[in-house]
Amino acid sequence: MQVEQTLEARNEKTLVGFWIYLMTDVVLFATLFATYMVLRNSTNGGPSGSDIFNLQFVLVETMLLLTSSFTAGLMIIAVRKSDVTQAAWWLIITFILGASFLGLELQEFTKLASEGNSWQHSAFLSGFFTLVGTHGLHIFFGLLWSVVLFVQLIKQGVTNNVSRRLSLFSMFWHFLDVIWIFIFTIVYLMGVIV
Repeated sequence: MQVEQTLEARNEKTLVGFWIYLMTDVVLFATLFATYMVLRNSTNGGPSGSDIFNLQFVLVETMLLLTSSFTAGLMIIAVRKSDVTQAAWWLIITFILGASFLGLELQEFTKLASEGNSWQHSAFLSGFFTLVGTHGLHIFFGLLWSVVLFVQLIKQGVTNNVSRRLSLFSMFWHFLDVIWIFIFTIVYLMGVIV
């Protein structure tokens, strides 16, 4: 009984700590969004969002990331059933979808820079690259984290620690999807429309 209470208390502390981390990320992204909104019309005579954004391309990115959030949820369902094989497959699929998203984002950045639209060209582009790049950096670290979790899942199975870590990863991944929805709406959609 004492061990269960200690384990539950440790899980609760970890969860609270992770929520605090996510809230600091909310502050970070809120600051980046506010900065982007202030700078979005400062093009220095260069292109605006409507000149450089390809909504069809960004829609593909969006679908990849939203689907990866769904597969992360399926992974958690498998973990709760203690099905290591199914959880591992859903984690692999989540990784592939996330890596595909990141690859497309890097392709977009490379294309923009090769056309002379790098982060150095205007305040608008600096805000764009900083906001979207920070999200991409979070995706990159999430992918690294998923590889570590995959190894732990395969070696240890669905233990309390592995289950807790996979749940935290899933929360992080869903958080990144929510941030992306805001990026898609505020940066890309508003950038093309306004």
